[in-house]
Amino acid sequence: MTNNDVLKKLRVALSLRDTDIIEILKLVDFEISKTELSALFRAEDHPNYKLCGDQILRNFLNGLVIKMRGPMPKK
Repeated sequence: MTNNDVLKKLRVALSLRDTDIIEILKLVDFEISKTELSALFRAEDHPNYKLCGDQILRNFLNGLVIKMRGPMPKK
């Protein structure tokens, strides 16, 4: 299973839209455009397909934790 597959499955499972994913990534100061994001969800044989790297998936998961739990409390 590729990072693209993981991102697609999370998107469907959580009923997220492109704007939701962009906002989640902004929570961890990671900027991505809507066109770059849509390239991640294309079919592998599409000419504009983009492979989802570890950095994008890691930042998305970290942002998702912040969105679901809230920011870490300061010690």
